[in-house]
Amino acid sequence: MSQQDVEVTDATDALEDAEDLGDADDLGDADDLGDADDLGDADDLGDADDLEDADAGLSEDADAGLSDLELEGDIAADYVEGLLDIADLDGDIDMDVEGERAIVSVVGATLDELVGDDGAVLEALQELTRLAVHRQTGARARLMLDIGGYRARRRSELADYGRTVAEEVARTGEPKTLAAMSPFERKVVHDAVAAAGQRSESEGEEPNRRVVVYPAQ
Repeated sequence: MSQQDVEVTDATDALEDAEDLGDADDLGDADDLGDADDLGDADDLGDADDLEDADAGLSEDADAGLSDLELEGDIAADYVEGLLDIADLDGDIDMDVEGERAIVSVVGATLDELVGDDGAVLEALQELTRLAVHRQTGARARLMLDIGGYRARRRSELADYGRTVAEEVARTGEPKTLAAMSPFERKVVHDAVAAAGQRSESEGEEPNRRVVVYPAQ
């Protein structure tokens, strides 16, 4: 049996049990990706030719980083396509790069079962896809998987919710603890609260980790 067959078998089992998996591990957005290059001070770069060489190196590194994300997205798209074939579901797969993250989106009319209640199945499938990418690249994958536009809709809803809570906290002066959320959901709320001029923190352990919104200091 090939490695691909093993991964497909694992994916089939995960699809059957995904409703029980709960939220995914809090991968968040705290990865320290490091500086693109340690070029040192300008005085150490030498003459104009050296400066041009340094600029060329930066450009090559940037292209390499983009290529890595595109490769990550391609691997993930192939893996998700295999899952759809197993489940006998139709869906169009799009791959994009947003910031420092590859995004794979599946669009179709009958994909609700791959999202699940509160996105639980989607979170499980995202972790399986990240694992498949890691097995091929040896690097930790931070890609985002979206199915049927669920994350896009949820992002809009949570951004509105975060702003509303921030306004409430600013008015009352009292902190407010929100319901448990996935890492993706907490990130959206944190961003919305910060944009509204308040502050927030995540507290607790998965799967009960939640956002607490505080008045601005």
